[in-house]
Parts: sequence; C-alpha cells; structure tokens
Amino acid sequence: MKKAFKSLILPILLLAFMAIAQISFAQGPPPPPSGVGAKGSSTNHAPGGTSGSPIGNGTFILLALAVAYGGRKVYTVKAAETQE
Repeated sequence: MKKAFKSLILPILLLAFMAIAQISFAQGPPPPPSGVGAKGSSTNHAPGGTSGSPIGNGTFILLALAVAYGGRKVYTVKAAETQE
C-alpha cells in the first residue's frame, strides 16, 4: 500500500501544479475605447483627474530612511571599533 501511495504522489502533485498554473494567468487588457471617449477627447481621464500616482514623495522618504539606516550601521561599527 505504501509503495502504491508513493508512486501516486508525484503524478498527483504534477497535475495539481499544472491545473493551478493554467488558472493563474493574468487577464488580458480591456479593448481600446472607440467612438465617444476615445483617446484625445476630454472624457477619457483617470479617476480623480490625475494622470498617475504621486511616487516622488515616497521615493524621497525611502531614500531618507535608507540614509538613516546606513548611518546607524556605520555609527554602530565605529562605536564597536573604539570599544576594542
């Protein structure tokens, strides 16, 4: 019984992996608008009236945190060297 069970585990796992892989593909993009509201008209805008996400401030915050973290690491290494 154990041998039969062990010989079935690999094919079952392989089939399960292939089934999950088939349903996990991303959905295609929507069709382009046609007629009223097509590109170039005044009705085709992103929600909220902006053209994208404001990532500039987040980038500066991330850089500031990285500099602070690096500075702390340098400070702890220098402090450990002076104690020895």
